[in-house]
Parts: sequence; structure tokens; C-alpha cells
Amino acid sequence: MVYRVLSFCLAALGLALLAGVPTQAGEKGKRGETHDGVVVRATAKELVMNGKAKEGEKAKEHKHTLAPGAKVTCDGKECKLEDLKPGLLVRVTTKAGDKTVATRVEALEKNKRFEKRGAGEGKETRGAK
Repeated sequence: MVYRVLSFCLAALGLALLAGVPTQAGEKGKRGETHDGVVVRATAKELVMNGKAKEGEKAKEHKHTLAPGAKVTCDGKECKLEDLKPGLLVRVTTKAGDKTVATRVEALEKNKRFEKRGAGEGKETRGAK
């Protein structure tokens, strides 16, 4: 009798733990997408950038406003949005459901590679949409 109750409790505990673990599919809805481009101009609250040009098309210019508490880095070190100079390579992570609000901006001046991220930290796309 004790073995049946113990095995039932362990099975219930395992199921509860498994149900509490978020899947990657569930994480996609919470985070926005990332895309790379080049800085056109930047102010304290707004970034204007060109996305990567698609074959046979010109690169599209688009704007992002900076979300409160957004992280901005230059070569992996924290900086301000207005520190970004025209021509810098940037990767922007947008707010889920709103591609105009940036939650993270990574700029590269000396380094030519962006930081690696863990699974589920934004869906990487090639070029702006």
C-alpha cells in the first residue's frame, strides 16, 4: 500500500514539474524578433536604421523607439542609444507583438560578431520586415 501511494506521489510530482517547464514554442510568444541592419541615426529614444537589402531591392529604412529598461550595448559594453554612430552594424530585438519598440540594441564597432544567445532569446531573422 505504501509503495502505491509513494509511486503515485512521485508520478504526480514529476508531472507537475514537467508541466511547469516552458517550451521554446511558448517562449517565442513572449519575446520579439531580432534583425540586423545599419544605423542611419540615433537619438536618446529613437533608432533609425536600414535593414539588410533583399536581392534586387534597396534596403528599407525603419524606426524603433526604445522601450523602458531596454539594454543598449556597443561591442558588448553598456552604452547609450545616442552613442551609436551612423554606419554601425546593429542587431535589434523587438517587443513581442510590436516591431517598432526595441527591447535590446547591440552595436558593433570593433568586434565583427554579435554575442551568442541561449535558446529562445528571440527569433533571428535575416533582414528587416
